[in-house]
Amino acid sequence: MCEGCGCHSGIDTVVLKVEGMSCGHCKSAVEKEVKALPGVSSAEVTLEDSTVTINFDTHVVDLDKIKNAIIEAGYQVG
Repeated sequence: MCEGCGCHSGIDTVVLKVEGMSCGHCKSAVEKEVKALPGVSSAEVTLEDSTVTINFDTHVVDLDKIKNAIIEAGYQVG
């Protein structure tokens, strides 16, 4: 394992396209649902691009759980 680069830490960043967001309430709802998942350190919605940028620990939560949280909040993951 290499030292100091973080490539084996399990921390990952993903940008997901989220359909159906149009206002501040939508932004808050998606961020709240995703941030509530164990292992997610941050979630930031950009309404202009209809995206959410998520930093998470792959050892704790996987991408499918994150996508399901967005879907359960009432939005589609594109």
